[in-house]
Amino acid sequence: MRATLLHQAGDVRVEDVADPKIQQPTDAVVRIVLGCVCGSDLWPYKSQPWTDHPRQMGHEFVGVVEETGPQVTTVKAGDLVVAPFTYSDGTCVYCRAGLYSSCEHGGPWGVNGVDGGQGQATRVPYADGTLVPLPVGEDSELLPDLLTLSDVLCTGYHAARTAGVRAGESVTVVGDGAVGLSAVIAAKLLGAEQIILMGRHSVRTDLGREFGATDVVAGRGEEGVAAVRELTGGYGTGRVLECVGLKDALVQASGVVRDGGTISRVGAPQYPEVPLGFPEFMRNITLTGGVAPARAYIQELMPHILDGTIHPGRVFDRTVALEDVAEGYRLMNEREALKVIVRP
Repeated sequence: MRATLLHQAGDVRVEDVADPKIQQPTDAVVRIVLGCVCGSDLWPYKSQPWTDHPRQMGHEFVGVVEETGPQVTTVKAGDLVVAPFTYSDGTCVYCRAGLYSSCEHGGPWGVNGVDGGQGQATRVPYADGTLVPLPVGEDSELLPDLLTLSDVLCTGYHAARTAGVRAGESVTVVGDGAVGLSAVIAAKLLGAEQIILMGRHSVRTDLGREFGATDVVAGRGEEGVAAVRELTGGYGTGRVLECVGLKDALVQASGVVRDGGTISRVGAPQYPEVPLGFPEFMRNITLTGGVAPARAYIQELMPHILDGTIHPGRVFDRTVALEDVAEGYRLMNEREALKVIVRP
């Protein structure tokens, strides 16, 4: 089959790889209908040194089950399914607690003999614990919306949930990428009354307003902090959702959070130390967040997509064929696209 491989920074290729096959009785083979490029894919795309063993890329996909191992009971051949961005067995102590991202037997796509999500097909370990059937056909117009359940919508929701967003509250979202816009959707779902979106790209922040943002702040640093505080009577917001992953974004989050408030960081951190010292300690700021256990949220969020309450698939603004996936990476890396669908 054809799949996306990253050889080194800036060098993404579509090449022939071995067809996926059932290796364990708990496996399934899924033909991918839609995949996409994630903002987190851009970190290795910008920095990975040359390797003789390129990894398959992609961790978000919707597809059709083609074959299952003899122990798989929850999905069958022909089912349309969505996969979270990590696979999990669904039965270990962490999965039973809803922390699927810490599954004792799970892991990420594209490594350790597991296929990625930017290809024609993939082997899914622990299919019962990983895959979620979708109640639509593969030609449904809802597929882009449902694809966001793989990662960005659940990650934005994780930010809002771990921050403790409640009805009537004020929330700041730092970052206008796909995760930040999904966090706006999540804050709105949880009843936030004021949602301040910090971002500088008007096309994205305009979409954020349509998703539920009540205010947009384009300023960064001290200017951005001052603008948020002006919008909140000088106090800042009690909940801040950091959806970027850069040190400056976390510093900005600490500037706009209210004393006694909570920052949830879900942007994959690109810094070794957390820049919260004694001044923030004196303000009783709580820092939470982390990688989203997406599998825990898929069935909770899916009904809001199916009934038309939310349309998170609007974060996708470009579609490329699998053979043109390198162009998709370029478009996102150069900020010419917000999020790119990859269609095998």
